[in-house]
Amino acid sequence: MGQLIKPAQYKALLGKHQTEQGIKLIKDFFQQNLATELRLTRVTAPLFVLKGLGINDDLNGVERPVSFPIKDLNEAKAEIVHSLAKWKRLTLSEYEVKPGYGIYTDMNAIRADEELDNLHSLYVDQWDWEAVITQDERTRAFLEKIVKDIYGAIRRTEFLTCETYPQLKPFLPKEIHFIHSQELLNMYPNLSPKEREDAICKKYGAVFIEGIGCRLSNGEKHDGRASDYDDWSTIAEDGKMGLNGDILIWYPILERAFELSSMGIRVDKEALEHQLALEGNEDRKSLYFHKQLLKDKLPLSIGGGIGQSRLCMVMLHKAHIGEIQASIWPEEMCEECEKAGMPLI
Repeated sequence: MGQLIKPAQYKALLGKHQTEQGIKLIKDFFQQNLATELRLTRVTAPLFVLKGLGINDDLNGVERPVSFPIKDLNEAKAEIVHSLAKWKRLTLSEYEVKPGYGIYTDMNAIRADEELDNLHSLYVDQWDWEAVITQDERTRAFLEKIVKDIYGAIRRTEFLTCETYPQLKPFLPKEIHFIHSQELLNMYPNLSPKEREDAICKKYGAVFIEGIGCRLSNGEKHDGRASDYDDWSTIAEDGKMGLNGDILIWYPILERAFELSSMGIRVDKEALEHQLALEGNEDRKSLYFHKQLLKDKLPLSIGGGIGQSRLCMVMLHKAHIGEIQASIWPEEMCEECEKAGMPLI
C-alpha cells in the first residue's frame, strides 16, 4: 500500500448525490470539448487484447497485465489492457484517418501492480486519444500547442463545474508552464523526481514536464516510459531530448503535484529502432504492432491518456480517488479514510 495522505480538517464539499451528478457533468462536458478542440471522433475500444501481438501498453516495462485463457481460441491468452497507446495507432490506420484528425475512446483497465494511495487505484479509466500528424509536426512546438489545447479544455471544465457548484472555487492558473526534465533536474539537483514535481508545480500551478523516459545528466530517468510508443529519445528542434511529457498541476487539497495526463508524439520507425536498442527490447521487432510500424504501415501520430476519475477528483475537490470511482481497497485504508472524512465508494 502506498503512502496515504489525510488532509487536516478535510470535508467533502459535495454529498454523494451531487458528486455522482458532478462526475457525469464533467465527463460529458470535457470529452466533448476535447473532441472538438483536437478534431477527434469517438470509437469503441477493447477491454482486452490477445497476448503476444505487442499491442498492450507496457507502461514502465515491469507491470504485469491481468490475463486469462479463451476457451474457443484453443486456450489462447488474452490480456486486460494497461492502456491503448498502440491499439489506437493501429485503429488510425484501419480507419484511414487523415492528418489533422483523430480518435478518442473510453479506456477501462486493470493495473494489478499499482501501489494504492490517494491517486492510484487497481481500476484505471481515462480518455485515450490519438491523432494523425505530418512529418513537419513532429516538433516540440507542435507538442506544446496540443498541450495548451488540452489544458484549455481542462480550465473550461473547471469553470463550468464551479459555476454549477458555487461552493467549489477555481484554482487552476490561466497558463501552463513548460519545462524539460533535464532543466528541472538542473533547478533542483538535490531533490528526487517526485520532489522536483512538487516544487515546480507549487511554483507555477500547472506544468508540462517534457522528456519523460530519456536519461538525464545524472544517468537516471525522470520517470520510466515504454520504448515503443512515446518518442522520448529524438532530439527536438531546440536541442532538447524527447517529444513527450506529462501534464501536472499543484493540487491544494493534497498539497502535492497531481498528474492528469501522459502524452506525446509517437515513435517513428527510426525512433522505435533506437529506443528498442537502448532498452534491450529488440526482440519486440517480431511482434505484430512493431512489424507494422517498421514496415511503414502505420501513420505518424500524437496521443495520450487523460485520467477520467483523476479529472473528476480535481474538479470536485476530493481527497481520494476512491471518492470518485468504485474499486477494491485494503481494509486498513478504508478505515483510515472513513476516519479522515473521505469515505470510499
